[in-house]
Amino acid sequence: MLFNRVLITGANGLLGQALVHRLSQNREYDVLATARDDAPRFEDGSCGYAPLDVTQPDDVAHIFEDFTPNVVVNCAAMTDVGRCDEHRSEAWAVNARAVKTLAKHCRTSGARLVQVSTDFVFNGKRGPYDEQARPDPVNYYGRTKLAGENAVREAGRANWAIVRTVLLYGTGRDLRRSNIVLWVADQLSQGESLHIVDDQHRTPTHVDDLADGIERLLHHEATGIYHVSGADMVSVYELACAVAQEFGLDASLVEPVPSSFFEDAVERPPRTGFVIDKARDELDYDPRPLDAGLRDVQESLQGFSGS
Repeated sequence: MLFNRVLITGANGLLGQALVHRLSQNREYDVLATARDDAPRFEDGSCGYAPLDVTQPDDVAHIFEDFTPNVVVNCAAMTDVGRCDEHRSEAWAVNARAVKTLAKHCRTSGARLVQVSTDFVFNGKRGPYDEQARPDPVNYYGRTKLAGENAVREAGRANWAIVRTVLLYGTGRDLRRSNIVLWVADQLSQGESLHIVDDQHRTPTHVDDLADGIERLLHHEATGIYHVSGADMVSVYELACAVAQEFGLDASLVEPVPSSFFEDAVERPPRTGFVIDKARDELDYDPRPLDAGLRDVQESLQGFSGS
């Protein structure tokens, strides 16, 4: 059996927690979870944990020396589109320059690098997109993530994979950032009215499906670019209404508006979403339908409240 020493960065985030949990249950993997925090935010004692700021090259070098990974999955990212636009140097440091550092160490050590990326590398004019589509980001977040992808490709080795995903949702413990499903459910449960754009379309992705796709990619030792997302294309407004319906909340509080309603908002691609045929065919990836994903989120929240 192939035995992999897997370094996961950004392990306290939504995807990081899901991936740590999944890989830690598999005897093929010896997992070291890392994040900026002094301690893990997840409850999983079956893997190691070490603080790591990926923007600090010396700290990254020490992790590679101490743990000697042969697989690195980079979940560390700055994903808040507005914050990336306002704090560009910080966004570039995390989403681009840190990836270059990781790629350099992977090249030197022979470790395999899996970089998690986004649908926001595309302009959203011709979605849904397959892996052959030409990136053309419309905002600074997308540009930093594309720069991270390029750093992986330019590292001089063929042993890499880029996993792009779309509008991630799900549950985790003590998350720094919410996600659209949790936010909509929280606001509606408080009786708040919401203005939600109806001219932006996505294929929302349950975090456990993305973690499953990455595990399958590792198992198959797949290389190159893979689009791993949900299969259901919906507008953001339709997603919010689906959340209301699944959670038994008042959908009449959700009002559809065009993107232009938010005058100061950072530009976002209007129609992204992914064609996931490659992941289906090569990885046997099979994401859950959107309604099932939302139902799983509701059940997970009930589990958290009861624990």
